[in-house]
Amino acid sequence: MLQISSRVTIPSHEIVLQAIRSQGAGGQNVNKVSTAVHLFFDIRASSLPEVYKERLLKMKDRRISPAGTVIIKSQSARTQETNREKALARLKELIQEAMQVPKSRRATSPTRGSKERRLQAKGTRSQTKKFRRSPGMDD
Repeated sequence: MLQISSRVTIPSHEIVLQAIRSQGAGGQNVNKVSTAVHLFFDIRASSLPEVYKERLLKMKDRRISPAGTVIIKSQSARTQETNREKALARLKELIQEAMQVPKSRRATSPTRGSKERRLQAKGTRSQTKKFRRSPGMDD
């Protein structure tokens, strides 16, 4: 069972973990031992509350397939158990990230002081460029 929050948990039978061989260098071990883990979690078929499902399906995340399945691959550790724990932790983070409500942005207008500073900087820059001109090139 994966504890997401104090009220929300995911039963173990809804998460499919598959052991596969890791990629990359690893010596003799890489060809014999399946240490990497693929995690599959079907959002639509899960027991998550509807709000969680909707937010997860709306997320633009490469780990969520168009069919609504979360696919997470973990192969950074040398043992299968550690990779399994890391994959479950990433699933938990993904679900918690989906439930964070973004802070609404309010439009603001520039202050009087910032407008004056901007115009002052423009004037200073203009003077600098004017002094760089050759003599006799008046407008």
